[in-house]
Amino acid sequence: MSSPISNVRPAPDQLLTDLADYALNAKITSDEAYDTARWCLADTLACGIMALAYPACTKLLGPVVPGTTIKHGARVPGTSHELDPVQAAFNLGTIVRWLDFNDTWLAAEWGHPSDNLGAILATADWLSRHQAAGLTPSAFHTPLTAYGFEQVFAPGAATRPSHSALTVKDVLTAMIKAHEIQGVLALENSFNRVGLDHVILVRLASTAVTTVMLGGTRDQLINALSHAWLDGSALRTYRHAPNTGSRKSWAAGDATSRAVRLALIAMTGEMGYPSVLTAKTWGFQDVSFKGNAVKLARPLGSYVMEQVLFKISFPAEFHAQTAVECALQLHSNVKDRLDAIERVEMTTHESAIRIIDKTGPLNNPADRDHCLQYMAAIGLIFGELTADHYEDKTAADPRIDALRAKMKVTEDKSYSKDYLDPEKRSIANAIQVFFKDGTKTARIEVHYPIGHRRRRAEGIPVLQQKARDAFTAHYGAAKAAQLMDLFAHRPKLEAMPVHEFVSAFVR
Repeated sequence: MSSPISNVRPAPDQLLTDLADYALNAKITSDEAYDTARWCLADTLACGIMALAYPACTKLLGPVVPGTTIKHGARVPGTSHELDPVQAAFNLGTIVRWLDFNDTWLAAEWGHPSDNLGAILATADWLSRHQAAGLTPSAFHTPLTAYGFEQVFAPGAATRPSHSALTVKDVLTAMIKAHEIQGVLALENSFNRVGLDHVILVRLASTAVTTVMLGGTRDQLINALSHAWLDGSALRTYRHAPNTGSRKSWAAGDATSRAVRLALIAMTGEMGYPSVLTAKTWGFQDVSFKGNAVKLARPLGSYVMEQVLFKISFPAEFHAQTAVECALQLHSNVKDRLDAIERVEMTTHESAIRIIDKTGPLNNPADRDHCLQYMAAIGLIFGELTADHYEDKTAADPRIDALRAKMKVTEDKSYSKDYLDPEKRSIANAIQVFFKDGTKTARIEVHYPIGHRRRRAEGIPVLQQKARDAFTAHYGAAKAAQLMDLFAHRPKLEAMPVHEFVSAFVR
């Protein structure tokens, strides 16, 4: 006869308390992290603005019920939408991620830490508009000033007066912390290896920082995080052949909106589940992680924001970024000799082979931007790679599939080793083209993409131009110049009320 199960409620799992204490109490002192976060904010918004040119994206935007309006709601940059913070997070998270052009993080589990901006900016804007109007959102039964937002983000600071609003520095701080939670959890915990999608980390990080922004107590924060783990994770099916599809472009928006919803639920005093990770049989680790412990690989600070990888020159799955750089360097040597190519030898790392080495028909833009051979072929043929190159019109060019058929992809073990080396974080690729007459191009090899920390000085001006171009295409040159000026002086940007900052992007 088995023993009865103890119903004694345990103390919260250590990981829950570690994440809560960091999100609630850690003071960020790294100037590099704040400066990187400033340009990350510009880049992330630029990615979202670019996505508004694509009807497949914009059809998903707006309120859940058409015609619904929210007074003092969160605004969605680049649009006229005014929404509740949950749906605003979905909207913003979706446009940010749509083109696969925002920052990334490659580790045991990869992902895109700036996906969290959907939750962060939507929540901050919603709160800021209410604060500026001297109001309390209906979700709360006590004034917002009772929670003291500056006191949350910078322990010891004075509580804000009721007429003062959250500032962009609060947003940058939340971004740094969200990047850190997502990125450090990704260092050694490989959710994709058990079939789960990395957006689980977006939901966790966004839940943590938005609960703090809402003024949650430590207990409410732990409860909110427990609910984020209880949700489990989406399957990765929509990222892999033969099912790759557009859900991968709105999955992060879904995760950020769920995070805001869970944070709001926790703020009502809803109970949490302290052993959500470690409960025998029923906890996340036993059910979804094959009994492995979920752990933090290093102390939480500002490491991830400092090390983050920007996608600057072209929208491409990050494992292919250096491959496209190689292809662009070879373009002038092959563009007039495409029919004379015998084979293309591509050398890459294990993760690229596992994720984006793909043959056969490619069915949609999401399928194409997760195909190493397709992206390299575009670079070789056209000498550039833009979001439009993934659309059906370009994909119909017979030269692309003809060139894909001539490509051979192999792994270089040293590339795979350097990819995992925390001191290097290389994302190496090499390409060499061989012609039917026996001649060949030079073997072009790139270890670090322009968005890598090792190339930050070179990359930031290119990032700024990327943002300027995106804003110009959507708003016109004069407005784009005004928007870029917002980012020019960091202290001025950091002091700006969030609702004023977001309003500058409203169309």
